[in-house]
Amino acid sequence: MRKVLCILLLSTITLNIYSQSLDLNEDLIELGKYYRNYMFRNNPSPETFEKLNNLRVDELNPTIEFIKQTVISHNDLTDEKYLKLPNAKTLKYIYIVREINLNIREENPVDNQELIANILGSDVNYNSLIDNYYDMLFSGIGNKNQPFDLSDINFEIDKYNLSNDTEKGIFFLKAMSLCGMTIWGYMNIAKPPNYKAALEMISKFPKFNSQPYYQYLDLNFPDFEIKILRDEEEMSYKSYYIDKYLNTLIYHYICLNDKKKYNEQKMDLVLGSILKEKQYYKYSKNYRSVLEKMFRSTEY
Repeated sequence: MRKVLCILLLSTITLNIYSQSLDLNEDLIELGKYYRNYMFRNNPSPETFEKLNNLRVDELNPTIEFIKQTVISHNDLTDEKYLKLPNAKTLKYIYIVREINLNIREENPVDNQELIANILGSDVNYNSLIDNYYDMLFSGIGNKNQPFDLSDINFEIDKYNLSNDTEKGIFFLKAMSLCGMTIWGYMNIAKPPNYKAALEMISKFPKFNSQPYYQYLDLNFPDFEIKILRDEEEMSYKSYYIDKYLNTLIYHYICLNDKKKYNEQKMDLVLGSILKEKQYYKYSKNYRSVLEKMFRSTEY
């Protein structure tokens, strides 16, 4: 009799675990679909938004709250609550939501249950989880908080549960990736380049640790490789993102160089940023010669 009771108890526990696992997967799939539908310009109706409150798995609550913020206009993603790095479990759930969103966009998507099982059963690079989190966060800021203006924001990076220069560097480079996109068109599409509009947009960049963005210098962290572009192999993180950041600095320099009245600001930019540090020039794909010329002109 005791043996039968033990078997029944184990069966009940197994069924409960299986049921909870199914609930978790189903909720993650719903979140992935929801994120896919509303991450850009579409806004969820109040009724659709309310459906997220019916998701069943309590441990997903931080993930749900984050996804809610990424899909609503005038969200709170610049609040410290969301800027702080979540725990590893939540980071992985948010990573899964993003992967489901990408998967269902494919012409021949894999089964989402299988996708979730593979990710939960694998050891995803922790830097990839951090990169994914801040990519979604800054995408949510850029997509949903229009017009772009972070001039009143001061990112106090030491307050965000980031444990070393690598994690802080990921945060900074993801933030600057968004900022850089706001001026790219003025410098590359407008003919001639619209320096005035680009400078106006640069004035709306945030501060980091109470300093202008360009004074953040802690980028000499060890490089690592992760998958950045979906259809390509893993690549050097610093080669990809520091190249983008250097482009932003160069665009800023070119705008200031257009008029003599900006000479002092131009020197502040060059001497106060990584533009004066030759070790970073190898990461620039398009402006290495410009950087080397600048380096020679500012040596002292």
